[in-house]
Amino acid sequence: MTQAITGLWAAATTPLSATGAIDHAGFARHACRLLDWGCDGMVLFGSCGEGPSFSIATKLAAIEAVLRAGIAPDRLAVGTGCPAIEDSVALTKGVLSLGIANAMILPPYYFAGVSAQGIEDSFEAILQGVADDRLSACLYHIPQVCGVGVPPEVLGRMAARHPKTVTGVKDSSGDWDSFVAFRREAPTVSALVGAEVLIARAMAIGGAGTICGMANLTPALVRRQLTDASAQDDMIAACALIDGIPMIKAVQAELVNEPMWRAMHPPLVTADAAAAKRIAAELTRLNGGMQRAAE
Repeated sequence: MTQAITGLWAAATTPLSATGAIDHAGFARHACRLLDWGCDGMVLFGSCGEGPSFSIATKLAAIEAVLRAGIAPDRLAVGTGCPAIEDSVALTKGVLSLGIANAMILPPYYFAGVSAQGIEDSFEAILQGVADDRLSACLYHIPQVCGVGVPPEVLGRMAARHPKTVTGVKDSSGDWDSFVAFRREAPTVSALVGAEVLIARAMAIGGAGTICGMANLTPALVRRQLTDASAQDDMIAACALIDGIPMIKAVQAELVNEPMWRAMHPPLVTADAAAAKRIAAELTRLNGGMQRAAE
C-alpha cells in the first residue's frame, strides 16, 4: 500500500561543493538534521532543491548517499517531474528502484499555456510509463515558477482514475482559491501547501500538511502552524525576510555554520552574506531557537 505525504515535510535544499558538484556528505547530514529538527520527512530535488538543474544520474547518486546515511525511504520523496515525459518516467522508476515510493511530479513544462487535456494526457503517460503499484504520486502545482500548473479538475479526474496512485497535491501557487479548488475537486487526496503563510488556513479546511522551504530554517515555527493558527503572524514575518532560494541557502549557511550552503547552481546566484547573517538572527528568534526545533 502506498502512503500519502502528511504533516511537516521540508522542501530540502541541496549543498554544493567548490566545484559545483552535489556534496553528498553534506546532503546526508542535512537530511539527518531535518529529522532531528522534527520534520516528518523531506522532498529532495524539488524547487528549493534546485531539482531541474541536475541530471537524472546526478540526482539518483545523491539520493543513494542519503539512504546510506540511514534515512528511511518512507521519510523521503523526490521531485521527478521533467520537461520530457520519458525523463519523468525514467527518474520516477529510478527512485522506486531505491525503495522510495513518494514522487512529487510536475506537469511537463516549457510549453506554457497548454490545455488541461494536454496536462492530463501527460500525467497519464507518466503513470502508464512507470506502471508500478508502489508509486505514490503527489502532483506539483507551481505555475509561477515552471509556467504550467495543475488544473484542479485534472487532479480530480486523475485521483478518481488512479485512487491508489495519485495520493496528493502540493499547491505552491500561494493562491488560496487554488488550494480550495484542489480540496473541492479531489477531497480524498492529501492536499499540502508550499506557501507557509497559508498552512493554518489550509489545515482548517482539511489540508494534510506542508512541504515547504522554511522548514530548512524555522522548523519549529512551521510545525506550530499545523495546530496553532495564532502563530501565523510570526510565520508571515519570517517569510517576509526571505526573497528566494538563494537567500534560504545563505541563511542556512549561517544557522548551521556551513559556508557550502551559499553556493548555487547556475542560473541562480549567491545571495548577500551580510543580509543573510542579519536574517538568520531574526529567524532564530522567531523559531524559538534552533535547539527547540524538535520539541
